[in-house]
Amino acid sequence: MTLETNKKVGIFLACAVVLAVLPFVVGGAFGNSWVRIVDFALLYVMLALGLNIVVGFAGLLDLGFIAFYAVGAYTFGLLSSPHFGIHLPFYITIPLGALLAACFGLLLGAPVLRLKGDYLAIVTMGFGEIIRIFMNNLNAPINITNGPQGINLIDPIHVAGVSLGSTIEIAGISFHNVYLYYYLFLLLTVVVVIMGFRLQHSRIGRAWVALREDDVAAAAMGINIRNIKLLAFSLGALSGGVAGGLFASFQGFISPESFGLIESIMILAMVVLGGMGHIPGVVLGAVTLTIVPEVLRDVIGPLQMNTFGRMIIDPENARMLLFGLALVVMMLVRPAGMWPSRRRKAEFRDDKVAADSAQKD
Repeated sequence: MTLETNKKVGIFLACAVVLAVLPFVVGGAFGNSWVRIVDFALLYVMLALGLNIVVGFAGLLDLGFIAFYAVGAYTFGLLSSPHFGIHLPFYITIPLGALLAACFGLLLGAPVLRLKGDYLAIVTMGFGEIIRIFMNNLNAPINITNGPQGINLIDPIHVAGVSLGSTIEIAGISFHNVYLYYYLFLLLTVVVVIMGFRLQHSRIGRAWVALREDDVAAAAMGINIRNIKLLAFSLGALSGGVAGGLFASFQGFISPESFGLIESIMILAMVVLGGMGHIPGVVLGAVTLTIVPEVLRDVIGPLQMNTFGRMIIDPENARMLLFGLALVVMMLVRPAGMWPSRRRKAEFRDDKVAADSAQKD
């Protein structure tokens, strides 16, 4: 084995060990509530990687991606809760929710094949809102989604007869339910990451890049633009459907409020801030935008009390204000993202050089 290979193996093993002990370290230092936040970070990583296929690889601006998350969540909730009295196992409901989300991806992609840019963003945003409104109103005349009250008492995932919704003890070590879900989410996140890398370096991935750069030139080179766009929408939605099913099981409750437009914008921000089209950057962006707001939530309130003796600004409003300001500063300082791909970084550098030359002229 070469030195470079040994280095890669060492980094891989170190990351594996860190991820394996992470819930115990976080839980011991900050409590299980922070392990729960880490679990949500993994869910958002899956969502961001799915949206990265559409936005980062294919260059299709999608503001309604949260709709696929909702489809996966409601599929799991309806088939694994007392609402219809159906309690199917997760290895049926999660794949079924993912396939249904992929079908909705095709349903979205088919009418927007000729749209791009702002027009595509508006249509996809409308699609996301339509799904949320449907979930909110499908409680009459036949109660399908239970409307704004949502679906409660959703079954936890059972693996080999063990419920992930309860605490178990293995070899004298107690595993809280948030720890058990962490390892399941981590496993599926790794699968999504591997699939993303395989797609990126495949013939399909190269076709997506060609579509993103210039769809006319891509069509001239023999790429079927229609099929490649539909494939991007459906595969991205597939990942969103899986994350939605996991979310429903983890929460035990879902309602239309969990799938608003702000969630779609947050997922898009994760992709853009991390580095569009670069899988490690997208993972970093998703983790950062999940963890940082929660840190600010715990810091802003006590900071105001210690400084002024009272609350000057509501902690939630102050948190979002600082969060938005940080995003603006980040986009000004590093427009390519926190961890961009080499190609995208070079593109931004070339654009900057061209703009400087134009100003001098």
